[in-house]
Amino acid sequence: MLFSSAATDIDLSRDVRYYVRYREVLYMTITTITNFRKNVYSMVEKTVRFNEPVTITAKDGNAVMISEEEYLGLLETLYLTSFPNMKEKLVEGLNTPLSETVSEEEVDW
Repeated sequence: MLFSSAATDIDLSRDVRYYVRYREVLYMTITTITNFRKNVYSMVEKTVRFNEPVTITAKDGNAVMISEEEYLGLLETLYLTSFPNMKEKLVEGLNTPLSETVSEEEVDW
């Protein structure tokens, strides 16, 4: 199966695998450093537009490229979960029915 973009054709059977995160199946492009250099523009564009990470493999180890949006989200998550009991409060908020919450109009911003 080929994914075709303006700049390159990516062989999904070779360059892409899936992984599971937060109960979702997400796709991550996996490519060699040589292939990444050849297709850097299209891979960066795809990462930015679709928040699809790219694993770049090299002899000495691997690197992962993520979008700025994804990176900032990770930093925010780390910050919020650094406070004691914050994770529990967030989960409690997610599990609270909307009928038991204050409407947006009632919040004093």
